[in-house]
Amino acid sequence: MSGLAIRRARAGDEATVLELLHELAVYEKIAHRFRLTREIITRDFFGSEPRCFCELGFLGAEPVGVMTWYRTYASFSAACGIFLEDLFVRQSHRGRGFGKMLLAHLAAQAVSDDARYIDWFVLDWNTPSIAFYERLRAEQAKGWLSYRLSGDALEQLGRG
Repeated sequence: MSGLAIRRARAGDEATVLELLHELAVYEKIAHRFRLTREIITRDFFGSEPRCFCELGFLGAEPVGVMTWYRTYASFSAACGIFLEDLFVRQSHRGRGFGKMLLAHLAAQAVSDDARYIDWFVLDWNTPSIAFYERLRAEQAKGWLSYRLSGDALEQLGRG
């Protein structure tokens, strides 16, 4: 399980981030929706006010995992949190504890930031990931349905 080095992505990592996140999109069967580019990574991950953060996992010089996340806030409980947008370990490196190490790295970030929770989504067909999260004692949120406003509906509502 040892040997994985985790660090924050930085300028110069755009190609690595793009490659790993594209591999995740292929795995999740949504590559047709993949719109991320190096320029967007530069703007959104490394700009003066990052929209999200990215951690990379390496074995030596080889990138084997990626995690993207951003800070959230729950107004009713007055609690800061983290939303884990992406967690991916390359197929050839799964089963070695690297996903757990990446999540532990994020949990340490949450504790350091005084965040009280980490939330994420998992596809309902992704049983290996669901089993992995449950082994970590993560709990499925009950009673909430996920909604998204996008595309034409978002444009129409936004225009009034």
